[in-house]
Amino acid sequence: MENVEKQLREEAKKLLADKKVDVIVGYEEGTIPLQTSPCFITNPDDTGKLVWNSFCSQNLAKYVHDIIHQHRESQVRVKPEDKTKKVVGVVARGCTTRSLVIHLQERQYGRDEIVIIGVPCTGYVAKRKVSNLVDDNEILEVSVNGDKMSVKTADGDKDIPFKDVIADNCLNCHFNNPVISDMMIGSEAPPMDVDREYHDVNKFEKLSVEERWAYFTKEMEKCIRCYACRNTCPSCYCKVCFVEQSQPGWVGVGDDPTDTQVFQIMRMFHMVGRCVDCGSCVEVCPMGVDLRKFLKKLDKDGLELFNHRAGESLDNPAPLSTFLMEDKEEFIFDPESNS
Repeated sequence: MENVEKQLREEAKKLLADKKVDVIVGYEEGTIPLQTSPCFITNPDDTGKLVWNSFCSQNLAKYVHDIIHQHRESQVRVKPEDKTKKVVGVVARGCTTRSLVIHLQERQYGRDEIVIIGVPCTGYVAKRKVSNLVDDNEILEVSVNGDKMSVKTADGDKDIPFKDVIADNCLNCHFNNPVISDMMIGSEAPPMDVDREYHDVNKFEKLSVEERWAYFTKEMEKCIRCYACRNTCPSCYCKVCFVEQSQPGWVGVGDDPTDTQVFQIMRMFHMVGRCVDCGSCVEVCPMGVDLRKFLKKLDKDGLELFNHRAGESLDNPAPLSTFLMEDKEEFIFDPESNS
């Protein structure tokens, strides 16, 4: 990991010094245990703060999109001859690169506006898992040594197998190496346990419609509509979200359970063919809502019905933006056939 960090800092410094990018989006040490923070580096001398470790959980593609679009908006009143282009360098694991591919497919920015520094990934730590394993005691310090995590809490020290704290989306990741990059840092990461990718979804599908709806409504009762899931998602970039529209008013501002359900259902369907299973929405949810099970169901449907995986390749657009003559059509005439 230290070698990856050293290479990462060297490449980032060179990109900035050679003026190939205007800013590097990466990770730096956080102010609390189990957490790194996104950082935005414009000075080559500041690249020493970049880190790459098991606590780098956020999908940085969100910031790439926002930086480029904020710059474009700042150029609106600038004379054509004086307009500039902002090039963003980004530290990107597999899921981050898939989000970047989706942005490129949806023409949010050009390939010449980003420089992708690919990094291999063996999974990041799920904070909620660690908290559960230390009985929710205050965590004062953590360190990872090989296959073991040492946690210091107010109640004492505890060693935890690293495999027990890896985020669920990382355990079965198909794309823990970048799918697109301008340069690669470090060696390729070994494959994860992909055979169990849809294990939970398969169990969920075996439930009756009534049981699935009961599970959904129970999970949504936890949701406080803080919109953290939407705000962290790289595929949620609308200038005005449907929940904030007043004409028409899709969702009320009160605490009616049906408004929460409508918000989550509509957001999930906006993710069809666009969710890369980065786990950011689950990681930031303060209430522990099981969003991933529903998103993975949509992911599985996309794979089985359209042979599509979100962001896998620039040449494979989302199923709702294209069609093939061999697409399955039974679900159009008989929706229950795919329930």
